Amino acid sequence: MSAANVDSLVPADPWPLPRNPTVADHIVQRLACWGVRRYFGYPGDGINGMTSALQRTHQQTQFIQVRHEETAGFAASAHVKYGGGPLGAVLVTSGPGAIHALNGLYDAKLDHQPVVALVGHTALTAEGGGYYQEVDLLALYKDVAAAFLAQLDHPSQVRHLVDRACRTALARRTVTALVLPLDVQDEDAVPDPPHAHGFYHTSSVPSSGPTVPPEADVRHAAEVLRGGERVAMLVGQGAIGAENEVREIAHRLGAGVATALLGFTVVDHREPWVTGAIGLLGTRPSWQLMRECDRLLIVGSNMPYSEFYPPPGQARAVQIDHDGTQLGLRYPTEVNLTGDAAPTLRALLSELGPGPGPTRWRQTIAGATAAWRQAQRQLAEQDADPVNPQRLFASLSERLPDNVMLAVDCGTTTAWYARHVKVRPGMLASLSGTLLSMGGGMPYALAAKLAHPDRPLIALIGDGAMQMNGVNELITVAKYWRDWADPRFVVLVLNNRDLAFVSWEQRSTEGTPMFPDSQQLPDIAYHRWAEVLGLRGDLVDHPDQVNDAWDRALQADRPTVINALVDPAELMMPPHFTADQVRKTAAAMLRGDTDWAGIVRRGLPTMVTTYRPRRA
Repeated sequence: MSAANVDSLVPADPWPLPRNPTVADHIVQRLACWGVRRYFGYPGDGINGMTSALQRTHQQTQFIQVRHEETAGFAASAHVKYGGGPLGAVLVTSGPGAIHALNGLYDAKLDHQPVVALVGHTALTAEGGGYYQEVDLLALYKDVAAAFLAQLDHPSQVRHLVDRACRTALARRTVTALVLPLDVQDEDAVPDPPHAHGFYHTSSVPSSGPTVPPEADVRHAAEVLRGGERVAMLVGQGAIGAENEVREIAHRLGAGVATALLGFTVVDHREPWVTGAIGLLGTRPSWQLMRECDRLLIVGSNMPYSEFYPPPGQARAVQIDHDGTQLGLRYPTEVNLTGDAAPTLRALLSELGPGPGPTRWRQTIAGATAAWRQAQRQLAEQDADPVNPQRLFASLSERLPDNVMLAVDCGTTTAWYARHVKVRPGMLASLSGTLLSMGGGMPYALAAKLAHPDRPLIALIGDGAMQMNGVNELITVAKYWRDWADPRFVVLVLNNRDLAFVSWEQRSTEGTPMFPDSQQLPDIAYHRWAEVLGLRGDLVDHPDQVNDAWDRALQADRPTVINALVDPAELMMPPHFTADQVRKTAAAMLRGDTDWAGIVRRGLPTMVTTYRPRRA
């Protein structure tokens, strides 16, 4: 996300402290100075002082009670991604609560989202005595909160510890953490530390971010890019907020644009020069774009699959990122520009001069992209047993409301989302992009809906992730949905009774068949569970039901769960399928894969449709 999201100043002291305030009161008020008004968490006796303070300020703050602390971490990350505020906040209790939160916090860290974790702890008087739930939290959080981690041991520390935790999280776009011993939370606050040795008086005004690189560097980048005849662009989440500039510079350079999944909303995926996702789940046009380009401009992306970049030496490259430490890590770039995407691209535009106009390169990109999209439509229309999962995503893409928000879990849902859903300007979409953790889809959906209760939300989730935490967080949906101005909260569950992504990885990389003991899942009536909770449920077990199911869900007066029974043998074909992958998949079948008949049934038409030469 563009650093511009956090640059606006927020007023100091948003409300006066109560008479006789506690340390916890002071923490909550000081965090509000940084824009923190919503906390995701689960209560426990290790944070009783904090939850009491939130109860006293319930008119100004909101505590979102999720079903598990892992959800709190994911939701705090997504809170920032979907524009709910400049900072995400997690509030969890000591011991088990702190441990549970880690996975969601790592999602924030790896996707560079500013989140502050507030973690309860054993009372100072009991520390070191083997007390109940006593865990070495400073050791436990040393990695996830490496940028800033501290324990609050004295009331006079509140001001400078909160300020530093928030400033560091925003400036470095990462996770920071404060460990809060139980007894300290209820001590008398010290809002104004003494003007004396050993005390600090800090500021709650956010720091300005990097803006535009030096003019000489921008000019050098323009010289490199201007000489290209076949320019490719790769955009990631760092380009969010620079949509107009990305479009303009793509036209100016006559470039094709591929997107990392976290940068999906930067461009209009209906455009002929947008090749779509890149990487293992990406498109063939994006693969071709990188294989044939002679110039590469990377904007706000750190996509790690090196084999999907141009071969080293083929393309001269320029990279833009607001974090200079992320530059030149994936490709031997010639010019590295440290700056925010939008102003840096505007500066680059002023140096580039007029564009080349229509080019053969753009025509090649448009032809390859049109052919790919046609092939994907044909794949989605093919019969499967019982329902082709790709049909669900193709049908959804045609029905997306203009202001929709999409939350995507990791697994086969990610593949079909990347291939079929044409995101348009004005939409919001995200997922656990770097940690690639299952179980992120429902927490992301909750955070998005809480940030924008007046917008429709669609969560795309596999049955593995749904069983992991989705069925539980539906209870959270049932708890809050009546407060939303727009009640549409649609959960699509791809029910194939198989951890299908893992099964395909085993086949293609290990040459081993699907291992039922490891990957088969119970067949759950997810739509019935929704009905038990007072939500809508819809079963889709025939392809003719797909369109109507989406139409009903998008017109419903309450959240809906679509339980779609889909074919576990549907192949996820990478944009470039190697001979080694073919050999190992065949070996898995010969070794008795339980899905061998389905693989044969779906494999040949999928291969032919995906890889045969075709005209646009």
